Amino acid sequence: MAAEVQPKLGRKDFVADQEVRWCPGCGDYSILANVQKLMPELGIPREDLVFISGIGCSSRFPYYMNTYGFHTIHGRAPAFATGVKTANPDLSVWVVTGDGDGLSIGGNHLLHLVRRNLDMQILLFNNQVYGLTKGQYSPTSVLGMKSKSSPEGSIDHPVDPISFALGCGATFVARTIDVDAKHMQQVLKRAYDHKGTAFVEILQNCPVFNDGIWEDVEDRKTRAQNTIVLEHGEPLVFGTPENRKGILMYHGRPSIIDLEEGDDPKEKGVVIHDENLDTPSYASSLATLSRPDFPLPVGVIREVDKPCYEELMVQQIDGAIEKKGQGDLHSLLNSGDTWTVE
Repeated sequence: MAAEVQPKLGRKDFVADQEVRWCPGCGDYSILANVQKLMPELGIPREDLVFISGIGCSSRFPYYMNTYGFHTIHGRAPAFATGVKTANPDLSVWVVTGDGDGLSIGGNHLLHLVRRNLDMQILLFNNQVYGLTKGQYSPTSVLGMKSKSSPEGSIDHPVDPISFALGCGATFVARTIDVDAKHMQQVLKRAYDHKGTAFVEILQNCPVFNDGIWEDVEDRKTRAQNTIVLEHGEPLVFGTPENRKGILMYHGRPSIIDLEEGDDPKEKGVVIHDENLDTPSYASSLATLSRPDFPLPVGVIREVDKPCYEELMVQQIDGAIEKKGQGDLHSLLNSGDTWTVE
């Protein structure tokens, strides 16, 4: 008997029947639409997909995906995701978090998920503010930000999500922008194709509590001057055709040079992007590029190979069973000294 042919899924198949409840103009709408659009291209049955979130505006995401999902507790999505993936390594697991949820109360959990290199995707929405709790400064907020919790201006030095991920040993690190649908699609597909933990920072606008924080990289008129679109094997060049510039690095310190018409960036010493370098030092140097002194790198910053945690776990368990035989829980619980409590 011939196998039943499964119907091809489309974007609408991944749209849940729940009302999407974000503020008008929120960048989360774009991210949701792009993730839903990507899912059919991956060819994964909906029952094999799991979206896991913590607490925050971004963490409403599982409600809006017509897949399995967990809306967990503040900062603990990485712990739940680790349990799901190790219990069933065949599942495609996506963690959706925000700069507050993931890098404040969830920072320690996120660190251990990344360093273990489980095969899953982490989407960190970064709007540099706590939106759900009405506008407090977050771990990524800029120094001096005035908010309800910092009326005189924040004196906290911000966390850079890319540097954080690299410091944890992430095997895939990328950045994209909420309004650039084409670029986001490309980055998310690359993240899915990577074998290991894929960390993607998505710059996302909060129109109510931190409006315009990414305006210079979101606006098509200024994006070319304020971002470098990373492509493996290509020079770090940015700007318009009439005003091209390149990035040099000397002892890890970046600088900008002007490129005249007809200049070959390679001959001028412009850095050639290599996302596959074993050492994270180059990627860490890229992470230091920030506005207003430098353009912001977007795209895949680093991708390297390393064994996945769940695969090593399965190998270890299989090896122990082969060496010692199948375990007996009842015998284990009744072995050694026992006591009878009357």
